[in-house]
Amino acid sequence: MTTATTTPADVRTLHDANELESRGSESGAVPKAGKLGRRPRRSPAARREERTGWMFMLPFVLLFLLVFVFPIVYAIYSSFFQQVATGGAYGGGEVVNKFVGFENFKYVITSDKFWGGMGRVLIYTVIQVPLMIISALVLAMLIDSFIIKHVGGFRLGYFLPYAIPGVIASIIWVYLYNGQISPIVKGLAAIGIHVDFFASNVVLASMVNITTWTFTGYNMLIFLSALQAIPHDLYEAARIDGANGWQIAMKVKLPNVRGAALLAMLLSIVGTIQLFNEPQVMHTADPGINNYYTPMMMAFNSSRGFLTPKGAGPSNAIAIVMAIIAGLLAMAYAFIERKVNES
Repeated sequence: MTTATTTPADVRTLHDANELESRGSESGAVPKAGKLGRRPRRSPAARREERTGWMFMLPFVLLFLLVFVFPIVYAIYSSFFQQVATGGAYGGGEVVNKFVGFENFKYVITSDKFWGGMGRVLIYTVIQVPLMIISALVLAMLIDSFIIKHVGGFRLGYFLPYAIPGVIASIIWVYLYNGQISPIVKGLAAIGIHVDFFASNVVLASMVNITTWTFTGYNMLIFLSALQAIPHDLYEAARIDGANGWQIAMKVKLPNVRGAALLAMLLSIVGTIQLFNEPQVMHTADPGINNYYTPMMMAFNSSRGFLTPKGAGPSNAIAIVMAIIAGLLAMAYAFIERKVNES
């Protein structure tokens, strides 16, 4: 039989550990687990508080999984399948989902239709995003200045187009673009200016106008919030130094809205890459806009069976490739913007 012996060193170690633990509890600090492997025990009140927090978060977590995570997982899963007929080369038979691996992604990456639509979207983005961001910044700075009075009315008026659903806004502008019924087209024709808003070299600019009209007010609020968060002490210091209104705007306001500009640009890039409402609605009045005019139209019409290959698999593959491209473009812009600010 073996008995454990306790040395004076062990006694001192235990005494010091107990003394540190008692000091920590008196001072309110949480003791850390030491070599003895002890862990601080939480009180029942702390455990109840933690459970209560998780219970409040549970509805959000469930909804987040249901409406965000699950659709993404299902889209990725279904992108590896295609709908094929069991009749083989002669057609007919029942339509079933067949696992095809990366065949749908290969089709998207090698498709001239996809990259043609992607080229149109990129041209659209290069024109529309800077125009909208500059317009939103100018409007925000005007509202934040002392030039405009009754700011609430102007702010609501600029933001109001964003409250109109994108499809409804597109329908309104298709009416205004129609040469037979549009008062704008008839008015321009009366003074000798003949414009076809559906011409192949103008239709992209017509879409740019719709999106800019719809989303400028939304981005204006982003800039206006950043401007109103600037401490007024900076303005007073600039005026004491002899700066006028233009110098304050350029030297004080603009540098302090870079974060808002980055947010607005990232949101705009991601949004314009998903261009769909405008060309889809204008397609009803302009036969020149085909079913694959933009990648999102290509995905939509593939899911409806208007393009081959058809079904959820190819359309989800297009959407996933577009999401990857949008993410890469957003990351590239953020990286370039950071490098420019650091230099």
